[in-house]
Amino acid sequence: MKMLINVPETVVADALRGLAAAHPELAVDVENRVVVRRDAPVAGQVGLVSGGGSGHEPLHGGFVGPGMLSAACPGEVFTSPVPDQMLRAAAAVDSGAGVLFIVKNYTGDVLNFDMAAEMAEDEGIQVAKVLVNDDVAVTDSLYTAGRRGTGATLFVEKIAGAAAAEGMPLERVEAIARQVNEASRSFGIALSACSTPAKGSPTFDLPPGELELGIGIHGEPGRERRAMMTSGEIAEAAVEAVVEDLQPRNPVLVLVNGMGATPLLELYGFNAEVHRVLAQRGVPVARVLVGNYVTSLDMAGASLTLCQVDEELLRLYDAPVKTPGLRWGV
Repeated sequence: MKMLINVPETVVADALRGLAAAHPELAVDVENRVVVRRDAPVAGQVGLVSGGGSGHEPLHGGFVGPGMLSAACPGEVFTSPVPDQMLRAAAAVDSGAGVLFIVKNYTGDVLNFDMAAEMAEDEGIQVAKVLVNDDVAVTDSLYTAGRRGTGATLFVEKIAGAAAAEGMPLERVEAIARQVNEASRSFGIALSACSTPAKGSPTFDLPPGELELGIGIHGEPGRERRAMMTSGEIAEAAVEAVVEDLQPRNPVLVLVNGMGATPLLELYGFNAEVHRVLAQRGVPVARVLVGNYVTSLDMAGASLTLCQVDEELLRLYDAPVKTPGLRWGV
């Protein structure tokens, strides 16, 4: 496999150096693997910290900035960050209003964020935690006890970030983050496997002419493999899986997310099919986001996330945000 890297051992550090060069509004600690808003801590605001394995960019470092995360902790590729990173991030962003950890439901992430929360509280930092577990495809899969955390992470970070920017207290920011997670469901589709820099070849075998329904963002197995389907057929399968589980009664936010190697031409076409199926099911759409946001290295495919919103959640979603990976209203 050809990759635009130096050596696998430095790929994360090299990417962080590049992030720092492109975004001077971020304080990027390459050695300790922490990305922080340069103006942190912000007086009177709850700090939001998230993180996870690298390879899902722009998640999470690309979502650090006003209106979203205060800091992010990147681990090695597909590997959880360590508690020391999380503690360093919490200390950097705590203004005295407390810190919210946003944690995707993978065993390593959960254990390490739990440990970091205990360490932070020992240092006098008030910490709350929210677990993101939106994937409807499978339960108790590789890396996970319960449902996996995937595309809803973006909605949780954006809406909770807006709540924090308004000066809401930690308990309220935590409650809003939980509400967003509970109102969100996701389903992923892989057309090809991804390749990690360390392995240098596909991480699993997906034969030509087949796709995987319900894939995880690390290439974990999904529900089933099928012969290649049309965009419309894939949209019908994804929308059915999400809507049957979510049973939305309110308008929804729609995230059509690329897995890293799918062109926007295809993603917009898939978005059209998603809208067709949602309209057939009578599900009103409030807002739409199409692009690569929660990726899996060079995997071809897409994921669909729906989040049903009330007036407050929609207002917070629409609030200004200024990060490398998501920006509007500023």
